[in-house]
Amino acid sequence: MQSARDRLDAVLSRLAARADDQRVFVKLYAEAARAAADAADARHRAGVTIGPLDGTIVSIKDLLDVAGEATTAGSLMLRNAAPARCDAAIVSRLRQAGAVIIGKTNMTEFAFTAIGDNQHYGTPGNAADASLIPGGSSSGAGVSVGEGTCDIAIGSDTGGSVRIPASLNGVVGFKPTARRVPLTGAYPLSATLDSIGPLAQSVAACALADAAMSGEDLPPLHLSLPLAGLRVGIPHGLLFEDAEGEINAAFDRSLAKIEQTGARLTDLSIDDLLADLRAATRRGSIAAMEGAEIHADWLATGASAPVDPWVSGPLSRAAAIPAPVYIRAMRRRAALCVAMDERLASVDVVALPTTPVTAPTIASMADADLRERIEGLLLRNTQVANQFDLCAISLPMPGTARPAGLMLVARNGHDRHLLRIAAGIEALLGL
Repeated sequence: MQSARDRLDAVLSRLAARADDQRVFVKLYAEAARAAADAADARHRAGVTIGPLDGTIVSIKDLLDVAGEATTAGSLMLRNAAPARCDAAIVSRLRQAGAVIIGKTNMTEFAFTAIGDNQHYGTPGNAADASLIPGGSSSGAGVSVGEGTCDIAIGSDTGGSVRIPASLNGVVGFKPTARRVPLTGAYPLSATLDSIGPLAQSVAACALADAAMSGEDLPPLHLSLPLAGLRVGIPHGLLFEDAEGEINAAFDRSLAKIEQTGARLTDLSIDDLLADLRAATRRGSIAAMEGAEIHADWLATGASAPVDPWVSGPLSRAAAIPAPVYIRAMRRRAALCVAMDERLASVDVVALPTTPVTAPTIASMADADLRERIEGLLLRNTQVANQFDLCAISLPMPGTARPAGLMLVARNGHDRHLLRIAAGIEALLGL
């Protein structure tokens, strides 16, 4: 078995070879990572371990605090911010579990937008094809896992920012129930919708990272659940519109395999709830309205450094929305979350494509109309889990020319059950 230090050195060598054009990571902790890997190897030789991630190479998104340095959150405005006084809560927990934290990954500015581009720090090329967008906002996280420069990447998910890059880069991405994983020390976008979750090559790796970050017990050794009798809801309707043909075909093949195990597939209508929430947030999304509060000072006085107009524009418009509009939207959302929970009580899991489209080229996003359309499609399916306070996971879906994801969604707080179902489906699909 290869040592943690040998695996780390191999990754650092790959990264050093492209140091002049590094867009996946914005900061590397080479010396600290080597020391952590050496310590993990010494424990391994002594027959001891400090946790499930001992010696695992982990990257963290650039919105998580690391003691002694500014957290830039993909923005030039925060380069000279005060250094963090301590690690983010989940960074501390990862270290305690033995993780070898290799560096901070690139992201979209202030975790806004789903495309994955960054005008200041460069755009990471998709792990499958560097000419394609990586998906955002956890762009570097998705690419780092997909290209093998970490074992596990930690991202944040406000409207799909873990699951979108997971889908487009062909990896697993898990969004836990909001507030189950502590957000202390994570630069916010939306206090209501933000979640912190892992991306990895397997459900099992995501489950281990999730256990470490949430402070829960380790998942069972045999994670997967039998699928016979599993109740799977398919929300045909709005969430399947405008999907690429090969995504629909791959989804149907995946469902057929799941049904062959004895799982019970059923249509599940949720379009009325989606329409109701859309009406409630017609003036502005919850993420934009809450993000506008986070950034209210510079939106009012002017930015101290250039800000991506695809970020500043929506935030500026949301800042002009009256407080009663936000309060009414939040009150309506609370009622709709209860209604959605009741609707999902008849199934164990909901299945649908993570994104209805595969990654377009980075160059094509220069077309503003196309970019706006693609961004809307990328967010459409994933944001449902955030808006209705659910948990969700994206698995790579076999049979597409470019990577695409199969998304499984479960009720609030059913995270561990969802991970076990996902592990069973992952094994079934031969991932």
